[in-house]
Amino acid sequence: MKKYYVKDGMTRAGSFVKRTLDIIVSLSALVITQPLFLLCWLAIKIDDGGPAIFRQERIGRNGKPFTIYKFRSMRVDAEKDGPALYGHHLDTRMTRIGTFLRVHHLDELPQLYNVLRGDMSLVGPRPERKYYIDQIMRHDPRYVFLYQVRPGITSYATLYNGYTDTMEKMLRRLELDLYYLEHRSLWFEAKLVFFTLFNLLTSKRL
Repeated sequence: MKKYYVKDGMTRAGSFVKRTLDIIVSLSALVITQPLFLLCWLAIKIDDGGPAIFRQERIGRNGKPFTIYKFRSMRVDAEKDGPALYGHHLDTRMTRIGTFLRVHHLDELPQLYNVLRGDMSLVGPRPERKYYIDQIMRHDPRYVFLYQVRPGITSYATLYNGYTDTMEKMLRRLELDLYYLEHRSLWFEAKLVFFTLFNLLTSKRL
C-alpha cells in the first residue's frame, strides 16, 4: 500500500465556501426543477403503479449512515434475493421508464434534497452501501479515508470510471476517489461540475 493516510486537500475556508455553494445551488435547483420532478413522479406511477421515490441507507461523512433519495428505476422487488449491483443495459430489473431515467441521470434529481440537508455535496465520492464497503475494505482499507468528506452526486471517479459493477471497478473507483480527496479544491470541483454538465447535455453516459 502506497500511503497509510490520505489527507483532505481542501482548506477549511474552501470547505465553508463549498458548503455555502451546495446550499445555494441545491435549493435553487430544487425550485427550478419542480416541473421535472412532477413529470418523473407521474411517469413512474403510470408505468407500474409503485412508489416513485426509492430510499436506501448509504454511508456518509464520518462513517455515519443516511437515507439517500432517488427516483425509482427498478422493479419494487429488485433485491428480493439480496443486494445486487446495477448491470447496465443487461439488467432485467429495470422498469421501462427507469431505463430512461438512468440513461439521462434523472433518477439522481432527488439527491438535491440530500445536498440541501447536508448528507451529501454536489461533488464528492459516490456514497456506497455498508454491504459493499465491507467487501471493498477487505481488499483496501483506505476506503475509511473517504469518510473525511461528504459524498457527492457527481465525482471524479464517476466521470472517469463510470458505474461500478465489479470489485475491480470498485477498487479502481477508490483509487480515483482518494486522488480527488488529496487534490480537491474549489477550482478542481468547478471543473468536475462543468464536465458533468457537458456530458449530460451531450447525452454522454457517465
